[in-house]
Amino acid sequence: MARLGFARRLASADRCLAGTWVKIPALEPIEILADAGFDFIVIDQEHAPLTFEFAYQATVAAQGVGLSVLVRVPDRSGSHLQRLLDAGVDGILVPRVTSVAEATATIRQMIFSPRGDRGLGTTSRAGRWGGTPRDEYLRFGDEEVLRAVQLEERAAVEAVDEILDVPGLNGVFLGMGDLQLSSRRPQSDPEIQQLADRFLTAANARGIPAGTAVATAEQARQAADQGYRYVMVSNDTSLLRSAATSVVGALHNRPA
Repeated sequence: MARLGFARRLASADRCLAGTWVKIPALEPIEILADAGFDFIVIDQEHAPLTFEFAYQATVAAQGVGLSVLVRVPDRSGSHLQRLLDAGVDGILVPRVTSVAEATATIRQMIFSPRGDRGLGTTSRAGRWGGTPRDEYLRFGDEEVLRAVQLEERAAVEAVDEILDVPGLNGVFLGMGDLQLSSRRPQSDPEIQQLADRFLTAANARGIPAGTAVATAEQARQAADQGYRYVMVSNDTSLLRSAATSVVGALHNRPA
C-alpha cells in the first residue's frame, strides 16, 4: 500500500493531528509515543543535540510503527534539508524564518528542479533505494512532503500574507514562545492574540495547514478549536519529567 504523505494526511484529516517533540537520542521513547497514540513526532534538531544519523534511524523506527516524522532543522541555512529529504522524512520545519526572501530560498531547496533546487536522489531511502518509479518519487516529494516555515517574530507574523504566498510552501508553524520573547509580551496580551489571529486567518484563507506547540492536552484542544491543523503537545523529556515528578511527589506525600 502506498504511504500517505504528511501534507496529504493533513489535508484529508477530519481533526487536528497531535504530535510531540523528540529530544532524547534513543529509539525506545519513539515506540512508547507510538503506543500512546500520537499521530506524529517532530525530531528537534534546533533545541536538542540530535545528529543526522539519529534522525535517520528515528525516522525508520517511527515510520515502522505508524508515526509520521517531521524534523525541525537546526537553523534556516538549508544545509540539512537535502539529506533529511533523502532519508524519507514526512516533513520539515524550518525555524526563525523572518522574510519572504528567506522563505523562498528555504522552500526552493525542498522542491525538485526545475521549479526548485532539490537534487534527484532516487537511490536514497526516499526513493526506496531505486525501487520507487522516478515519476512517483518526484510526485511524492513535491506533493506529499510537508514544507513548513516557523514564524516566531512579530515582523514575520505581520508579513504572513506575503510569506504564505511563496510558491511551494504547504505548511506553517507559529512559534508562540519566541513571539512572546521578541515582543516582550505574554501570550494573554491582546496584541499577541491579534497577531495569532492574523496568522491563522491568513493560513486558513489559503488552505495551508497551520501548526503550533502547546504544553497540555487542554491547550491542544483549544488550539484545534481555533483552527490549527497540527499541534505538538509537550515533548518526550517533559513528559518523562512530569511522570517521574508525580510518582516521587506521591511517595513523599503519603501518610505516615
